[in-house]
Amino acid sequence: MKRHIILLLIENEAGALSYVSGLFSARAYNIESLTVAPTEDPSLSRMTIVTTCTDYIMEKMSKQLNKLIDVVTLLELTNEPHIEREMRLIKVKFETIAQLNDVKLLTNIYSGNIIDVTSTTITIELTSSGDRLDAFIKSLAKHNILEIARSGISGIACGETSLHI
Repeated sequence: MKRHIILLLIENEAGALSYVSGLFSARAYNIESLTVAPTEDPSLSRMTIVTTCTDYIMEKMSKQLNKLIDVVTLLELTNEPHIEREMRLIKVKFETIAQLNDVKLLTNIYSGNIIDVTSTTITIELTSSGDRLDAFIKSLAKHNILEIARSGISGIACGETSLHI
């Protein structure tokens, strides 16, 4: 079993997301992360899917995805040099100024942005690789994390390789 990142260009139409996600659920495979947004061409959306399965299963899934009428093109990033990023919003409760300053220092070290501060909470925005985000969360372990919101992974191939028609 291995982690796979699949990029799709799909028709920006109602139901396209259902067809793609339905393909995974019909075969009992979990989608660990899914991001979808329109592209520079308003008739297309870019979809990034992260799943865990064998290479053999991924090959079969890719063939099935390519058969869907709404899928324009597919690129698997797993074995390609690529960049992937995820954004997280983390709300932390503090009781003392020392705790607040510690959270601010950690946020600075990890190049995060403080986007909201109240008298008892601080909300941080951090965009990075999943491993770095996990390390940041771990560094906050002694603090009272109230909530974490994750964007899901966005990926892009390095160099000349690109997802296009």
